[in-house]
Amino acid sequence: MVKVFLSLFICTQVIFVFGQKPNAKEEIKTLIFKQQDLWNAGDIPGFMEYYWKSDELSFTGSKGVVKGWDATLERYIKSYPDRATMGQLKFEILNLDLLSKNAASVLGKWNLIRPEKGDIGGYFTLIFKKINGKWLIVSDHTS
Repeated sequence: MVKVFLSLFICTQVIFVFGQKPNAKEEIKTLIFKQQDLWNAGDIPGFMEYYWKSDELSFTGSKGVVKGWDATLERYIKSYPDRATMGQLKFEILNLDLLSKNAASVLGKWNLIRPEKGDIGGYFTLIFKKINGKWLIVSDHTS
């Protein structure tokens, strides 16, 4: 009987460990680095796919607050009209906190390497929410 119990216990532990979904922090990190790759490929609309497609999306930058997904996309396209201005993006995640099972905060550093235009960089705070099973940025404060 003990052997049967021990065998069942081991089987359930193996199923639990190997059947787990990816860690939320790892999912979010993966999304951020997918954004970096999309940016570096010159794909601003692809980069924006990780933002909440809502009028409630908030982007705060040096020129103030932009509300809404469409307005944020327009801001990116206007601010980065060509590959030379876009440069090569490098993200560094400094801190990632899960606020709940459906919300997270990310503090990071960004750098654009732009040989023709001059390098720029700064910091960002992203608020992610899990919406319809997908982690999305609902607030972006970049300086």
